[in-house]
Amino acid sequence: MVLATVAGVGVHALTDRYDRSVARQDLLDTSARRDRATVTGPLNYLLIGSDQRPTQSAGDARSDTIIVVHVPATLDRAYLISVPRDLLVDIPASGTHAAGTDKVNAAYQYGGGGEGGAQLLSATLSRLTGVRFDGAALIDFSGFERVIDLVGGVRMCVDTPVRSIHTGTSFAAGCQQMTGARALDYARQRYDLPHGDYDRQRHQQQLLRAIMDRVAPSDLMSNPIKLDQVIRAVGSALTVDTNGTQLEDLVFALRGIHSGALVGVQLPSHPETIDEISYDLRDPDADGLFDALRGGDLDGWVRANSRWVNQL
Repeated sequence: MVLATVAGVGVHALTDRYDRSVARQDLLDTSARRDRATVTGPLNYLLIGSDQRPTQSAGDARSDTIIVVHVPATLDRAYLISVPRDLLVDIPASGTHAAGTDKVNAAYQYGGGGEGGAQLLSATLSRLTGVRFDGAALIDFSGFERVIDLVGGVRMCVDTPVRSIHTGTSFAAGCQQMTGARALDYARQRYDLPHGDYDRQRHQQQLLRAIMDRVAPSDLMSNPIKLDQVIRAVGSALTVDTNGTQLEDLVFALRGIHSGALVGVQLPSHPETIDEISYDLRDPDADGLFDALRGGDLDGWVRANSRWVNQL
């Protein structure tokens, strides 16, 4: 989304604005960090959204949203692979928590949230997939409310009518313009939807594309004040780990990715109750997905496994 706002802005100007607004931390565990010096594809990035509430400490929050972003060697598109929050995984030992199996979103909590939580989550996912990451971002989704409002809202298409369990707001079926608060509320819903959390994952992928659709138009590029506000708002909602890559190099390498080049992917899995606790368990197709991530042939896997591809 930062890239989408800079089509008409010099890289040096962007770097200065971005560096002054974004926080930087070591979000990747050493076991999950790819050792490289240049931005050449294929690339894999980890996006983490926390469900921390104002009354919670960081150590009590779990990762509400987990997305692996895969950029093929051509660097012209990106796959958004949503990891189910209830996926049953092996979590390495950390601090006072012994190694064991649990829901994947517990790794963020066991690591103490924030930087430590992101590191344990990245180690967990690297162990699961065999992938080492090229960078990571910790997302404050509530911070994107201001971004959405600054660009005049986003267009979201509601496929199934649903009532928010958080605000009581009703979302009727059909495409509609949404404010930041309304769009984020919709993207958090999973109850009373046909496919539960899988629908929520798809809606979050759609929201990311909808934001990119709005930050790219030329009228934003021609308004330096609004552009500066958007860049700063995006930056304030992120904590990033660029894995030592210079921002200018990253911007130049990924400049060809636009909203229409995003592809949503559902990690092959299914819900199952074990000892009265609801989990998501991996399907056999997940192994092929992980192989494709490691081998850089996600294009081929997607063509052969369309049932796991989301329409954005």
